[in-house]
Amino acid sequence: MRYKPFGRRTGLRVSELALGTGNFGTGWGHGSEPAEARRIFDAYAEAGGNFIDTADAYQVGQSEQLLGEFLAAERDRFVVASKYTLGVQGGLHATGNSRRTMIAALEASLRRLKTDRLELYWVHFPDGLTPIDEIVRGLDDLARAGKILHGGLSNFPAWRVARGDAIAELRGWTPLAGIQIEHSLVERTGERELLPMAEALGLGAALWSPLGGGFLTGKYRTGDEGRLTGLGMLVHTEKSARETAVLDAVLAVAAEAGVAPTQVALAWSLAHAAASTSARVPILGPRTREQLDAALAALTLELSPAQRARLDDASAIPLDTPHRQVHDSRARIAGGQPDSILPLPIPVA
Repeated sequence: MRYKPFGRRTGLRVSELALGTGNFGTGWGHGSEPAEARRIFDAYAEAGGNFIDTADAYQVGQSEQLLGEFLAAERDRFVVASKYTLGVQGGLHATGNSRRTMIAALEASLRRLKTDRLELYWVHFPDGLTPIDEIVRGLDDLARAGKILHGGLSNFPAWRVARGDAIAELRGWTPLAGIQIEHSLVERTGERELLPMAEALGLGAALWSPLGGGFLTGKYRTGDEGRLTGLGMLVHTEKSARETAVLDAVLAVAAEAGVAPTQVALAWSLAHAAASTSARVPILGPRTREQLDAALAALTLELSPAQRARLDDASAIPLDTPHRQVHDSRARIAGGQPDSILPLPIPVA
């Protein structure tokens, strides 16, 4: 396992694959029993992994509770990240992004994790209500109190991240450390705005669901059980020609290389992350030790340029506005038409 600084804003050195623990526990009716969760954790640590990602809502708090037991002996070895917004229990002030909820949620997470601080604390989802300046000020309060080292925004649109980052810089608050978004061969829309923004601002990027909820393993084509049948959420399916083309390409490259589709999908994610100057880290979400082992095997797989191009082409996304217009304008300039900067000619009076 290799290591990298998490973005250009922190000195945190994290492994190139993070361990997501949404499957640690059975509170959702689908997940890992404690003994299996322990096997996964130990194997990840033995492979050199040090970046653990959890949330207060995962398995209704069981994920943090189990991690608190697993981390106890070697807490200082790991970079531990958790999240708040969705809450463990209901109630008016148990969910959302407010500073009140943030503080209460963090204290509860620290108790479950049996630790005195988190290296990274994510705001899990925007609540559509709390002002961004309240959120970044709350993260600054927690950092100054020593309860967290860094804060970040998960699943937030790029404009809110950029605004929050600018407010923190202007007011001298603790800067945001990173973003967390979904990203994989089957979900690349974050490449339009979020990842370029993170690159420009020096934010680290933690990338969840690099296997599309199990979709990119190909197992749902054969009727195998998994998140699709056990949890029924956060899973991609073949609902479009593009998704079918992506899976076809993954399976074809896997057959050509003589490896599992899991390795191909994750090797693409690792290569994509390595091209960034501001650390991008795929987050694994195994439910069994065997799933983790299959994922870790991707660390030794190097895709050829032709294989990467095949996967890139199959998974390409529409540029959308305004990126399409910018692309077309640059193409005109490159084609020797410097006067045609705009997509449409400008009328002359």
